[in-house]
Amino acid sequence: MASKLYVGNLSYKTNDGELQQLFSQAGTVASARVIMDKMTGRSRGFGFVEMETKEDADKAIDMFNGQEIEGRKLVVNEARPMEERPRQ
Repeated sequence: MASKLYVGNLSYKTNDGELQQLFSQAGTVASARVIMDKMTGRSRGFGFVEMETKEDADKAIDMFNGQEIEGRKLVVNEARPMEERPRQ
C-alpha cells in the first residue's frame, strides 16, 4: 500500500520532476507534487510524495528528514489527512 509523505522547506525552484527524482533514491515513487500558489504560480515551498510501500516511505524519511538540499534543511514526515477548513 502506498504511503504519502509531506516534504517541507523545499527550495522555491524545486519542481515535481526534481522532487520525484530525489525521492526515487529511497524507493519507487508513485507520485510527487510541489504545491503551487494559485495567485502567483510560485512554489509554496512544500509538497507531497507518495511512495509505493511503507518500507520505501520509512527509508525516505530516514534519508531526507533534516537533509540539506539546495541550502535548505528538508522536513519529511508522514502526511496527515487534510482537515476541513471553515469557509470564509
